Amino acid sequence: MHRRRLLKLLLAGLALPFPATAHPARQLVGIRSWRSSGKLRVVLDLSGPVEHRTFELAAPRRLIVDLDDTRLNTSLAGLPLAQGPIRSLRSGLQGAGTRLVFDLNEPVLVNSFLLAPGEGRGHRLVLDFQLRTPPVQAAVIARPAAIGDGQRNIVVVIDAGHGGKDPGAVGPKGEQEKAVALAIARLLAKKVDGRSGFKARLVRNEDVFIPLRKRVEVARRYNADMFISIHADAAPRRTASGASVFALSQGGATSTMARWLAERENRVDLLGAQRSLSLKDRDPMLAGVILDMSMTATITTSLDLGKNILDSLQGVAGAHQKRVEQAGFAVLKSPDIPSVLVETGFMSNTVDCRKLVDPRHQRKVANAIFDGLFQHFQARPPQGTLLAKMKESQDA
Repeated sequence: MHRRRLLKLLLAGLALPFPATAHPARQLVGIRSWRSSGKLRVVLDLSGPVEHRTFELAAPRRLIVDLDDTRLNTSLAGLPLAQGPIRSLRSGLQGAGTRLVFDLNEPVLVNSFLLAPGEGRGHRLVLDFQLRTPPVQAAVIARPAAIGDGQRNIVVVIDAGHGGKDPGAVGPKGEQEKAVALAIARLLAKKVDGRSGFKARLVRNEDVFIPLRKRVEVARRYNADMFISIHADAAPRRTASGASVFALSQGGATSTMARWLAERENRVDLLGAQRSLSLKDRDPMLAGVILDMSMTATITTSLDLGKNILDSLQGVAGAHQKRVEQAGFAVLKSPDIPSVLVETGFMSNTVDCRKLVDPRHQRKVANAIFDGLFQHFQARPPQGTLLAKMKESQDA
């Protein structure tokens, strides 16, 4: 009788629902950093993928990184921070997660992205710190900035297409578009900085992946007068050759090639979206939203600027199209900054590719691009710039 009663109690206990098992928190298992090309990169090694948020606070200046459902399981003491933008690093609990606080010495631009396991590493969160007013990069000649009312420099933000895990187009012998674009971008920045009244800013100066929307943000943060994206794409036909220049279209593409290239370039951001699903939800560019009519003046200026660049490039690289093409390139969607995308040639074309990897040809291309943009700004200098003041003096 006693055994029967005990059995009933055990069966009744098994029938009760088990308490829900808490989802194990992720762990921050390591942190490391290194410097290159005027940038500080901090890498957080994680036990699994995490949701994260970053934001800046002032007085005192600091960057906050919140890691959801993540616990700290490493020391922060060994991170080398001397002579950099970060003064100190501390951590604390933030609900079920961890909050990292980077105390900053000066304003910074921060680009963050997640990396899946690969190359012998696990999940990682990468934080790139770059000064908002950084020292001139190694590829750029230092030149004193113009000062005083009516003497500001014309700011040209130069975007080397692709980078990092995104090689871009690949040539017949494995040549990569990302390397060609970066080489030309650096040479163009050097040329821009060598001319009085101009200042160049590089979106990237090393082999790193930057989402398209972040590239546009860099131009806005620098208050750019012009944004130019450098590429050397592939084409469906291997016979396609020569340079092309593109501006944004508010409607359809002006040619089949323009539409094909825009779709190809815009798909690059899916590499970032796979690491952070919220990117697609928050970014109207990736959803293909057509910008409103307020962009008409900017697009008109971009077309005029693009024509000057294309005319200048024809003698160096030939022209694939005789006019500036238009399509919905995500990287050009800045409503108040004239923006163009320059295809310096086609990596898929054997002759073009051989030229594009030649440093002498790269320099000629960079010089031609600068000549085109200089002609544009010399005729139409932005108000309040040193070039505008010089033009007024000449016209007086």
